[in-house]
Amino acid sequence: MSKIVYITGASSGFGKACAEKFASHGYDLIITGRREERLLELKATLENKYNTAVLISVYDVRNRQQVFDAVKNIPEGWQQIDVLINNAGLALGRDYFDDADIDDWDTMIDTNVKGLIYTTRALLPLLKNSIVPHIINMGSVARDVYEKGNAYCASKAAVDILSQSMRVDLLRHGIKVTAIHPGAAETEFSLVRFKGDEATAKKIYDGLVPLTAEDVADVIYYCASLPPHVCINDLVLTCTQQANAIYFHRK
Repeated sequence: MSKIVYITGASSGFGKACAEKFASHGYDLIITGRREERLLELKATLENKYNTAVLISVYDVRNRQQVFDAVKNIPEGWQQIDVLINNAGLALGRDYFDDADIDDWDTMIDTNVKGLIYTTRALLPLLKNSIVPHIINMGSVARDVYEKGNAYCASKAAVDILSQSMRVDLLRHGIKVTAIHPGAAETEFSLVRFKGDEATAKKIYDGLVPLTAEDVADVIYYCASLPPHVCINDLVLTCTQQANAIYFHRK
């Protein structure tokens, strides 16, 4: 019987790359997101390429009722979930605290923090059915504050603390909890952050060879593939030209 991985925000970026990586290693997948057309396209690609089974679930992680309804409606044969990848997340805007859009703050907190909480809580009864259940939370080097990061940095610091809390509280259930904190990675992230401004989004990576979504997916799969008695609790990865959330060496 194949293991099952549940991936939020799977229609693009890290989530999509994780879906590809886990499918290539024989996992069956539950992929979720808001963009049904992209999920259907990904499902067809993975099933054809890797002969794996893929279930899609279309909902918004910000909506608690939608999250719990989606989990409640998981078919019986899909209910032993082995790995949860809490990937859904975003940044919106990069402005001084006194100039930032409060609606952007709400969206980031509702997605990056509350969406992660809702998803994990809803899935825990199913994760407990796994022999070695594993929760992987997508954090960021932005847990360390940088200028104009405000609510986004706060949301990723919250992911860090929530991961630590889960690791302690779920220890008695034998649930692994890994927090992954990537640095600069060239995905749709910056395009979303700057609301479709391609020039500004591209400038973020000037002089860098940034991480790719596939780089991050490789690391996530490595963490998930370790022996049952081994758990990577906290992992930071950056491109070679980045030291942390603030310092870069651009060429």
